[in-house]
Amino acid sequence: MAKFSYQAITESGATVSGVLEAESSDAASNVLLQQGYIPSRIRKQWQIPVSFQWRRLRGAGKGISTRELILFTRQFRTMIRAGVPMRELLETLKSQSENPKLKRIIDRMVQDISQGASYYEAFRKHPHVFSPLYASIIQAGEKTDALASVLDRLIYIMEHEEKIRSEVKSALRYPLFVIMFLIFAFFVLLIFVIPKFVKVFQMRGIDLPLPTRVSLLLYHFFLNYWYIGLFLGITGTVFLISYFRTEQGRYMRGKILLGLPVFGSLFVKASMSRFASLFSILQFSGVPVLDAIKILATTMDNTAFSRELEQIGKKIEEGSPISAPLRSARYFTPMVVNMVSIGEKTEKLDEMLKDIAQHYDTEIEYTMKGITESIGPVLTIGIAFVIGFFMLAIFLPMWDMTKTL
Repeated sequence: MAKFSYQAITESGATVSGVLEAESSDAASNVLLQQGYIPSRIRKQWQIPVSFQWRRLRGAGKGISTRELILFTRQFRTMIRAGVPMRELLETLKSQSENPKLKRIIDRMVQDISQGASYYEAFRKHPHVFSPLYASIIQAGEKTDALASVLDRLIYIMEHEEKIRSEVKSALRYPLFVIMFLIFAFFVLLIFVIPKFVKVFQMRGIDLPLPTRVSLLLYHFFLNYWYIGLFLGITGTVFLISYFRTEQGRYMRGKILLGLPVFGSLFVKASMSRFASLFSILQFSGVPVLDAIKILATTMDNTAFSRELEQIGKKIEEGSPISAPLRSARYFTPMVVNMVSIGEKTEKLDEMLKDIAQHYDTEIEYTMKGITESIGPVLTIGIAFVIGFFMLAIFLPMWDMTKTL
């Protein structure tokens, strides 16, 4: 399907503009007519190649941090609660923002609202800053006249996710640092230390033991064929980056992350927590279950998990209750399935989802503590292995040299 930019006239006579996907310009015109708009201009957008699209989309949201977005939402909530008109509210937020990119986006939103667009439409036009979930929550709050209450929940979710993300990063930072140090120490010892000792041993005519011969073999390989390793490393990195930019690559990366021996359970629990917390706020906002599942499928960080949600959405669309497809899903635990089933039967799905999110928040904390405690001995063994290998490579022939002397 192609993308078409359009301008149209609403029933009140206001002019609106935006972008939609359709098979042709006639199909785009029919979509606008069904929405109650009279199209005045429809133009096909130029499509950027997929290889460049990822970079452009990634850069589009660059420059606006999560903390800035949380601060914007907090100020937005406070002024909505105070009854400030939307245009005046956005003008105030624009003047208070220190981020030029956010200023430009707010300015466009002011123009859209002045032309008759709804709050939801104004937010939806900037999906790389305000996610589909964010825009849907704005729409639900706008329809139910409970925008301030909905924003309270949204702020909590955003702060909660930022906290979880920071905790996961901090849990991974230490082992990654130690692994990088081990690799650095390995190459320093192999390239600068071992050759000097080997020269001394060879001058003395000492038979080199196995660890020393292996070290010498590796040294000669890196000395004479370093360009092969460099070529393979660069080629492999470029291939993996290009592959992980594709839809199938993102799916495989997500599947690998969720299946890792030690960290897989942490990523699964983080996905469960995100699913439950976001689903809870969508239910609280009055979004139908099927629409909520579709929104969640586009907002989850893990593509493998998103695909499962897409399959669940298809089964719900066929008339199945939500707990039934969850039972056959790969990553949903029995506890989640049972609590969702109870929430459906008691019509308290929102409360059950909040309980699930709180449970997995606690589980994430315990899992991260366990990983931190268990990773220490594993890394110590790794350090001991590297240091021990080179000690044997140096001290075994040195011991033979001492006996000869």
